[in-house]
Amino acid sequence: MTEYPHLLRPLDLGFTTLKNRVLMGSMHTNLEERGDWNRVAEFYATRARGDVGLMVTGGMAPNREGGVFPGAAGLFTPQDIANHRMVTDRVHAAGGKIAMQILHAGRYAYGPECVAPSPVKSPISPFPPKELDEEGIEKQIADMATAAVRAREAGYDGVEVMGSEGYFLNQFLVTHTNKRTDDWGGSYENRMRLPVEVVRRVRAAVGDDFIVIYRLSMIDLIPNGSTFEEVVQLAQAVEAAGATILNTGIGWHEARIPTIATSVPRRAFAWVTQKLMGQVDIPLITSNRINTPEVAEQVLAEGCADMVSLARPFLADPDFVAKAASGKSHLIAPCIACNQACLDHTFAGKVSTCLVNPKAAFETELLVEQAQMPRRVAVVGAGPAGLSAAITAAQRGHEVVLFDKADAIGGQLNMAKQVPGKEEFFGLVDWFAAMVKETGVTLRLGTEATPDALAGYDSVVVATGVLPRDPQIPGQDHPSVKSYVDVLRDHAEVGNRVAIIGAGGIGFDVAEFVVTGDSPTESLPDWMREWGVTDPSEARAGLAPEGPQPDAAERAVVLLQRKAERPGKRLGKTTGWIHRATLKMKGVDMRSGVNYERIDDAGLHVSFGETRERPEVIACDTVVLCAGQVSERSLADALIDKGVETHVIGGADVASELDAKRAIDQGTRLAAVL
Repeated sequence: MTEYPHLLRPLDLGFTTLKNRVLMGSMHTNLEERGDWNRVAEFYATRARGDVGLMVTGGMAPNREGGVFPGAAGLFTPQDIANHRMVTDRVHAAGGKIAMQILHAGRYAYGPECVAPSPVKSPISPFPPKELDEEGIEKQIADMATAAVRAREAGYDGVEVMGSEGYFLNQFLVTHTNKRTDDWGGSYENRMRLPVEVVRRVRAAVGDDFIVIYRLSMIDLIPNGSTFEEVVQLAQAVEAAGATILNTGIGWHEARIPTIATSVPRRAFAWVTQKLMGQVDIPLITSNRINTPEVAEQVLAEGCADMVSLARPFLADPDFVAKAASGKSHLIAPCIACNQACLDHTFAGKVSTCLVNPKAAFETELLVEQAQMPRRVAVVGAGPAGLSAAITAAQRGHEVVLFDKADAIGGQLNMAKQVPGKEEFFGLVDWFAAMVKETGVTLRLGTEATPDALAGYDSVVVATGVLPRDPQIPGQDHPSVKSYVDVLRDHAEVGNRVAIIGAGGIGFDVAEFVVTGDSPTESLPDWMREWGVTDPSEARAGLAPEGPQPDAAERAVVLLQRKAERPGKRLGKTTGWIHRATLKMKGVDMRSGVNYERIDDAGLHVSFGETRERPEVIACDTVVLCAGQVSERSLADALIDKGVETHVIGGADVASELDAKRAIDQGTRLAAVL
């Protein structure tokens, strides 16, 4: 008897059956553009071996003008078809099924050839689109149908027509971007003609025994987006046009509401999909922030959808389904929705991978194989770098002992998980604990690892992390002054007026910690109210008429930095705006170009600019120092002096910010070659 009867139940589509109710949603990895098709094939085959029911590729352009960026991958030539055949053959050999996403970016295309229903420039691209005429629209339809035919020739089991997230087909649907007055604009019947015609032509081109998924925007979250009645009307028309499955899309890329970041509650939009259940007769897939089998099972058991889509969780762990089915869900590496190594990489033109699992998209390069000569390995520091090194080394057959002077594993992760909106880090620490036990790592907590205690090991990995940097501000020994460690780890008392010195990632974390009462991430109604999300059947596109209504800030906060640039500029590419918006909603006063003159009973004395202008006293009860870190290398230096084989990783190697992505990658890669 399985723990997840709904999740693991097969889905009969008539002409084919999916082995379970799990879809690996589309993710653009930038692998196809690199031309290493063995690597692409292995990425998907690895997930097929993990027993996912159906996968969808990253978006493939139907033509050059529709590509997300110049040179975006697509099926344009016989060689392209042959390359994709390598992928589908390997997936099928692994027992999997895979569909190719047809993605026309429309005005989101990052290039001068972009086209759209109307010449309305996107806020996320510098290129104004060209308005399509009748002939141009016909070309786009024909090219999408041709892409579907070529996908079938390449061996795919189906296609997904991307009609959500503000891409091309979505742009025709709403008056926000469709200003036309011809038969492709005006009334909703006219505006939905294009997506319906695309599905009809795709179905006619590929035949009846081929999966056609339509990605439907369920809630646009932009001004002048679709009403829910229009969403239902489109869903029924797309079903009649020949779609096999409807997949959920949530929010346009330009929406100012987070939809997949870690601060978004789990399964935050399953209720939207549930509203469509019973309105169509084909299966519905729900998505967004479903990252454990327990959450997925609950969503299906409650009748929110017929399937669940998980994308980034399959970067974190390709064996998600297999582990769930075999009673090992506690060993599933968790997606923490941080965006740092996936979406941030995608938009920077890098290969997308995973903070938790650096092997993702590097399956042919980062190999964890049995060591030919097992060694005795000591790892010092049970933060993310040390944990990754210890677990990976143990998986390879090394005898590993992991030391930490603290009484619990996790290191800096134990501070991160205290921050409202970062509750997923609790699960990451729990997973590390499960893997330490599973791999047989000997754990010695509360133990100071001295050079003498490490004698006799073949190799020592030093992951001793960082120490707070001393900003050397006159008066920093004042009783009002705390470090970020005091606040986040030791829960030191903080007054009602707080000045935070340092506006990097840690400064933002501390600011969110001290201004937030109950975390809205833990309460979907509170989160929706904070961001101004409501039922799309009550307000167009799901935008609450009253706008965002966050709870009042717990404290008055001033966030300061020395750099004369916008505070938060260096935060994550796809999440930085969320943190800035959150603090702005809480009334946090953010200042840059600051000189810290001194701290005394009156508060924090500051001035501005190189000429130290506008001296000011910031009256505050507490000053929190978040002025950076320095590497803790004392043990490493002592071992190196003794001639011990020593490897230094994580913050002990490079102290800039608290970079778990780099730490886990470094620890894994080192252990893979020890």
